[in-house]
Amino acid sequence: MPPPPPSPWPHYAWAAGHLLLLVCAIKYLVSIFTFKAASNVIWYKLSYAGALISYAIVCFKAVGMPQASPQYAQRALADENVQYFLLSLYWFLTRPIFPSLIPFATFSAFHTLTFVRTNIIPKILPSKPPPPAQPGQPAPRAEQHPYAKAIGTWVRNNYESAMQIVAFAELVIFAYVSVGALIRRNSLLTPVIYAHFLRQRYMFSSFTRQAVNAFTAAADARINAPGSPPWLQQGWVAIKLAGARWAAAIPGGTPAAQPQQERRR
Repeated sequence: MPPPPPSPWPHYAWAAGHLLLLVCAIKYLVSIFTFKAASNVIWYKLSYAGALISYAIVCFKAVGMPQASPQYAQRALADENVQYFLLSLYWFLTRPIFPSLIPFATFSAFHTLTFVRTNIIPKILPSKPPPPAQPGQPAPRAEQHPYAKAIGTWVRNNYESAMQIVAFAELVIFAYVSVGALIRRNSLLTPVIYAHFLRQRYMFSSFTRQAVNAFTAAADARINAPGSPPWLQQGWVAIKLAGARWAAAIPGGTPAAQPQQERRR
């Protein structure tokens, strides 16, 4: 007897989590610009509740049930979905940091569009039946609805540029929480945790490496310009050396892992 087909409900729960994240993030970010964020914190929390639902489902599929073993922990922490799940849990439990929603909302926008294209449009706007197959030729497939085609084309054309924006946004978030720690707007622990997250992203994400390299090149040009004070140049060199050593090291002192192929979350 063949095994029963997998339940579609986890996929629908995953999509619902992304939709919840996207809608609530938009509402909270709008409240920032209308100076009503203090009374709309619930939208921030609901955004990350949606993220936790979606990422928990993906993490379970990617790494399985949690296990008390160093091998499982190493494999899980190298998975980008686990990294974003742990980060979303931290954001959910701490004081709101509004820029932190930008990367998560961007991911959710692409996932929501893809879900609409592959699951919603075919049900409410069915494709035209394919033409009859010619003798000796494989049966033609039904054409996608024009709306589904347009969404697919837009997602393909804009995915890489959106991921580049996310990578730069994550650097801005690190600067934001670092300054926030200095002026006591957020915990001193927040930039430490986020720096570790960025270190993991640098190891496994080509987009993050490109963003860091672009920022470093721009800072080099500005700091090493004629007339720049020597102490600033020396300090910048020390920061880069310390950052390079820290980014290259992983727990246990072994060399950094090779970047894995990036997956859509």
